[in-house]
Order: sequence, then structure tokens, then C-alpha cells
Amino acid sequence: DTVRRLKDENRPKVEINEAVAKLKACKKKLEDEEKKLLWKEVKFDREGLESLLKRRFFYAPSFSIYGGVAGLYDFGPMGCAMKSNIVSMWRSHFVLEDQLLEVDCSMLTPYHVLKASGHVDRFSDLMVKDIKTGECFRADQLVADHFEQLLADPKCPADKKEEYSKVLRQVEEYSQQELGDLITKYNVVSPLNKNEVTAPQPFNLMFGTAIGPDHGVPAFLRPETAQGIFVNFKKLLEFNNGRLPFGAAQIGTAFRNEVSPRAGLLRVREFMMAEIEYFLHPDKKQTHKKLSSVANEVLTMYSSANQMSGQPAVQITLADALDQGLIASETLGYYLARTSLFLKSVGVDNKKLRFRQHLENEMAHYACDCWDAECHTSYGWVECVGCANRSCYDLNCHMKHSGANLFAQETLSEPRIVQRVQAVPDKGVLGKVFRAKSKVVMQLLSEMSNEQVEKLEAALKDTGSFELQLSSDENVTILPNMVIIKHFEERIHVVDVLPSVIEPSFGIGRIMYSVLEHNFHVREGDEHRNVSLRQHHMI
Repeated sequence: DTVRRLKDENRPKVEINEAVAKLKACKKKLEDEEKKLLWKEVKFDREGLESLLKRRFFYAPSFSIYGGVAGLYDFGPMGCAMKSNIVSMWRSHFVLEDQLLEVDCSMLTPYHVLKASGHVDRFSDLMVKDIKTGECFRADQLVADHFEQLLADPKCPADKKEEYSKVLRQVEEYSQQELGDLITKYNVVSPLNKNEVTAPQPFNLMFGTAIGPDHGVPAFLRPETAQGIFVNFKKLLEFNNGRLPFGAAQIGTAFRNEVSPRAGLLRVREFMMAEIEYFLHPDKKQTHKKLSSVANEVLTMYSSANQMSGQPAVQITLADALDQGLIASETLGYYLARTSLFLKSVGVDNKKLRFRQHLENEMAHYACDCWDAECHTSYGWVECVGCANRSCYDLNCHMKHSGANLFAQETLSEPRIVQRVQAVPDKGVLGKVFRAKSKVVMQLLSEMSNEQVEKLEAALKDTGSFELQLSSDENVTILPNMVIIKHFEERIHVVDVLPSVIEPSFGIGRIMYSVLEHNFHVREGDEHRNVSLRQHHMI
């Protein structure tokens, strides 16, 4: 409540940050208490699991005979079989059962596609470099590790502990400038050799490349599979006979050039994703025809309101969550429940599974609501599935940048009367005045929207002229004798609709690791020999 009040009152950022830091401390304490209530916390033998996985060659660092490359892993026979089975179960559970349209799109994505989607400008982390060796580190992780070391020092004074804890709690919230100030103030250095590091700079997480010889078409390895579905939306819509709603799915490899990959399969540079894009009418209630089949599924839900107010996660049926407005969209709720059923079917422990809603400052640039399916592991809570309401963000962006028509069409039950206004160019006058440019001028005038024609009409009445932009550096002046403004009524039977999108996005590697942890067992008293993975028979 304090944080909300301070934001409503537009108080200084320093005050808000202090309140957020206190809130995060309460949340951490609450999370620790919650873990005690949910399950008996047992110290997990991660070393034993990693030893077993290495011995049985589930997976191992790539190119290990050459020293390996961080964030890249090779799967052995057991790992390939397990991953293949998880993917097969996912396809059966979602693609076949929900009758989704599956596609397999190119991993190479031209620059302008990801520029349109916002990834070129916004898909980045803050990075620092060792000024002598050039070694790179993610700025927030480096600062967090530094303050954890300071807190671990037994000689650390009590007042300093509180100061360091405060920084640690809100390290993910700091801006580029604030992280740079912390690095300077607290002398944060390279952990490898104690060298100084540079100021933080944005680092785009996509792998750049070029298609063709001689530095051909600039491109990236795709950071997600979703864009391939969006650019093929019109073809998928036609395949579905122009009807909404429908879902499309894709399973494939994605790439993210992590600054400092860590935690095994949980943060890697090349990974398998399975994504669904479910397209539906934006103005109608976002219902799902199969909602009743999962309405009684019990989910552990950690809403943004509970996180902000210090309340714990709650167990609630999907039907009750929808009735109480905890989940705004029925279709999003349907996929949360289906995700829960899938994760439990492949071996995720239900006691260590929750759905956490993103806070406003966590939301991706394309999302208006998002819930993560998080699995608890020895690394803490790990996001394995993200279920986002992307609204019409992506289709709208691609339509603006490509000029393609990505609208669906809806046939109205009753025809609708709309008021239209149209600019009709006088070809004779325009031809004499603009000569070679007249064709372009007439085309621009003819293609004006209702709003643009109204502005044109108002300008001609008020000032007697209108500046029409031909290009970024050239305008022409339109006079009243060059155009006729017509007002008329139109009876329409079909309207254009830009669909909203619900997106469940699955990280197969993270799910796989969570399943391995949740099913790893050591016989008490005989830890060195009796270890096992009690997997579901399908896995």
C-alpha cells in the first residue's frame, strides 16, 4: 500500500526505491516461510545429480575437448531420448488435442523483421567489460555477486549489512546510470583478476549474421520462434478458412547471446522452445470452447497484487480465479490450466509449481499481462513457461513496417451504416501544377483515411491550403481547387479485425532440468551408490 501511495503521489524516486526495498525484504521473508509450509525443505544434492547426468551422458558442455564454450551443451543418448519424449508429449497435449496449426519457420531472421517487432531496440542486457582483458559480465549479476561477498564477510558491520542488503534486494531495478554509480562507489571489479570494469552499456542479446556473400542481408538468429508465426498469420488464417479464433504452434531452436550464462540448462545461448500463438477477436469476450474441461483444475497462483501487498501465493480453481478477476482472459486461464496439467504429466512436482504474475516493471515490451509457470529447484524459483497476453502488438508492428494487410475479416450479423468522407483529386489541375509528381500526389490523396481527409478539409477551410508530405524531405501545397471533399453514407457487411494474441511459451531445457531435479532420489545412508531418477514411464 505504501508503494502504491508513493507512486500515486508522484513522490521522488529515492523514496519509492526505499519503499520497494523494504517490500522486497518482506517478500523474501514470506517466500522462506512459504517454502516451509509447502514442503519439507531438504538440502538438495546438486553435485550428486550432476555427477549422475555426466556419468550417464544426459548432457555435457559442448566442445569440451577444446575447453568448452559457456552456455552451449550437447545432449547424449539419454538426454536426446528424454528431450524427444517431452517434445512428443507436448505436441500430443497441445497441438493434437487443441487442434493447433503447426509450422516450422526459418531460424535466420532478417534485420527489418526484428526491428519491426522491437527486438533490435529493446532486447538487451546491461554489460560491463574488464578494462584489461576484455572479459564481459552482466552488470546486475556482477553487482549482486559483489554485494553477496560483502555480506558473507563475518567482519561486516551491522549498519553496512543493512545497506548492502538494500542494494541486493533491488539490484534488478537499477537503471544503467544507477548501476554505474554503484560500481564506482563500491569498487566493483572483475571477479577473475580484480581488474576495474567499464561503465555499463546495453548489449543486444541477439546473434547477428548476414545472409549471402559480401556482407549480404543483415540478419539475426531468432531469439524466439513467435515471429515466424506472426509473419505467416495471413496464410494460417486462410488455411483456417478466415475464421477466428485459432491457434498456431512451433517447436524449434532459439538463440540468445547471454552475457554470462550460468546454472547449467537454465541460462544457455542455444535452446529449444515450444510456443503457441492463439489468435482471437479483440473486442469479444476472450472465451475458450474447452474451458469447462479444466475449470476445476487447482492452480497455485501468486498474483501481482499479492506480491505487492506481501501476501502468499494461493491455491485456487481456475473457475474461481476467473470469477474473482484474478485472470482477466478466459483463454489465458485455459492455457494456464493446460500448462499445469502438462508440467505435472512430464514429472514436475506439483508442490514445487506455481504461477506468478509479472509486476508492471517486469512486463516484456509486447505484453499487457503475463503469468510465469515457475518450478522450484536448487537454484530457487525458475521460470519454465511464460503465458503472455500480447494483445495485437506484433501484428500491428509488422503491418506498419511491411505494409502488408494482416487484418482478419468479420462478417456482421446486421449491416452497419457508417459516415465516410473522401478526397477526390482534380486530375486536370494537379497534372498542370505538379506534372511528373501528379500521379504520386493523386495516389496519396485517394488513399487518405477518414481522419486524414477531415484534417485536409479543416485546413483548406481555415488557412486555404494543406501541406501534403510526399517523402521525408519533400512537401507539396494542396489548394481548394485541386480536390473535392465528398461526404456520404456507406452500408458495410464486413469489418477488418486485428486479432489479439495469447502466447504460452515453453523452455524445453528448463522443464527438462526441473523434472530431473524433482525426480532425483538418493537412498539415505548409501548416497554414493544408490541414486536414481524416478521418471514418468512416458519420459
